[in-house]
Amino acid sequence: MSFMAIYWIILFLVLLLIELATVNLVSIWFAVGALGAFATSFFTNSILIQLLIFVVISVISLLITLPIVKKFKSKESIVPTNLDRVIGRQAEVTKEIKPNHYGEVEIFGTTWTAISQETIKIGEKVRVLKMDGVKLIVDREEKK
Repeated sequence: MSFMAIYWIILFLVLLLIELATVNLVSIWFAVGALGAFATSFFTNSILIQLLIFVVISVISLLITLPIVKKFKSKESIVPTNLDRVIGRQAEVTKEIKPNHYGEVEIFGTTWTAISQETIKIGEKVRVLKMDGVKLIVDREEKK
C-alpha cells in the first residue's frame, strides 16, 4: 500500500467522522471523493491524477445527491410549536408587568413569563409580540 493510499483512507475516515458528528451533509461528498482517490492510488502513483479523481467524484456526488436532498427536505412538514401558536395572540396579565421586571400572562391556559416596556396591571389584555427564549415580549392591547 502506497503512502498516498494511506493518506486517502485517513482523509476518508476523518471526513466520515465529521459527517457523523454533524449529521448535516457537510462532508459526505468529499468522503466519497477520498474513497475514489484511494481506489485510484492502487492504479497510479500520480498525485495529480488522484487529486483530480477526488475533485471530480466529490463534485459528481454533490450534483447527484443535491436534488434528492432538496426533494426530501421539501416533503418535511413544519410542526407548529408553542412559539408559532402564541405570537400575535391576546393574553391576560396574571402578575403585574413593569419595565425591566418580569410579570406573567396566561394564554391558552398556560402561564408564561412576560416582559414589556410599560407597566401593565393584572387583568389587562396584552398582545404577544415575540418570544425571547421562554419569555414573551408583550404590549398592551389597544382598546377598540
